[in-house]
Amino acid sequence: MAVASPSPDPTATPDPRDQLPAAVLVPAFPGLPEYERPVALIDLRAHNLLLLVLQEGRIIGLPRGGPYDAPHTVHDQRETTVCCNEDGLLSIALDPDFATNGYVYAYYSAAVPRGVSRLSRFSTTGEGETFAFDPASELTLFEVEQPFVNHNGGTVLFGPDGMLYLGLGDGGAANDPHGHGQNLRTHLSTIIRIDVRNASEDEPYAVPPDNPLLDEAGVLPEIWAYGLRNPWRMSFDRETGLLWAGDVGQNRLEEVSIIERGGNYGWRTMEGSRCFDPETGCDRAGLTLPVWEYSHSVGCSITGGLVYRGEAIPALYGWYVFSDYCTGIITAIHAETAATRGFVEPVVLWDKGPIEAVSFAEDADGELYFVTFRGIFRIVAP
Repeated sequence: MAVASPSPDPTATPDPRDQLPAAVLVPAFPGLPEYERPVALIDLRAHNLLLLVLQEGRIIGLPRGGPYDAPHTVHDQRETTVCCNEDGLLSIALDPDFATNGYVYAYYSAAVPRGVSRLSRFSTTGEGETFAFDPASELTLFEVEQPFVNHNGGTVLFGPDGMLYLGLGDGGAANDPHGHGQNLRTHLSTIIRIDVRNASEDEPYAVPPDNPLLDEAGVLPEIWAYGLRNPWRMSFDRETGLLWAGDVGQNRLEEVSIIERGGNYGWRTMEGSRCFDPETGCDRAGLTLPVWEYSHSVGCSITGGLVYRGEAIPALYGWYVFSDYCTGIITAIHAETAATRGFVEPVVLWDKGPIEAVSFAEDADGELYFVTFRGIFRIVAP
């Protein structure tokens, strides 16, 4: 006798992974001259431009909608910037009040003095094709000495609270030889949070009064979170305000973390969810674990991404999209599920690499761009 198949449970929550389409990459800027080592893309809608950041120290202005065959140089600081490896001009951020003050912030590896990562503010002039940074306006806000040439972090951005956040790596070499990860007397291996609204030469920034470690003796008050190995790319979810980071691992694991106020992300006690030093029996008390991790059998260096909040790919709305430098595979995890439950299974959106994935970007509408050393692409549905 035939047995009828059970009816679907109308109260069951559908698995959102089943709804995701494969992604398609299309060239974002047809006809654009080939530039070496693009690392970031910023939408400057107020001037009808997109700003392409090159690791060497240049910023290129691309007109929204094209043509792209003759872009203009918005800023050139190659003489003051060390490149490349993991040094260079690593990111920029627009001031929350850019429309009125025209300020842009840049995080880069300084040529003088050598071995210093610097955060600076620039004024800007002009509009459209005449828009440019004013090199003479540079105001140095923050510097940190780097003992090695790698693990410099790489993201400067503003939060929904108007404060500036900067991700810093552990200072480099391998295995955190100076123990910066759990040392709250150094800015290395941390994410700092500062108030630059009234920046001046005499007082380049203020420490926000709600930073988590203000009352602890011997601790640097700028620290917002710590225990990160190399948070190359971070982003705020424009809907929830959560700060997401892709933290590059050592030999075994790459991790995705949601950065919380005062959080300790474990390095070098742990690499991802596993003990690192010591290799077994490490003390996990008080540590914040990643919401996703993957092994070096899958990739080698995570490229942190963005929570998609655009309209062009409805099924992708609310997913954190990221990649890996070595494979270029684009992966997504459901952001709300990860934030509330922790580890979640990802979905592969695109796997036609390798493509040297460097960064993700979003325009003012929340649509995604994929920045790689092989080109710059828009991420679209089939």
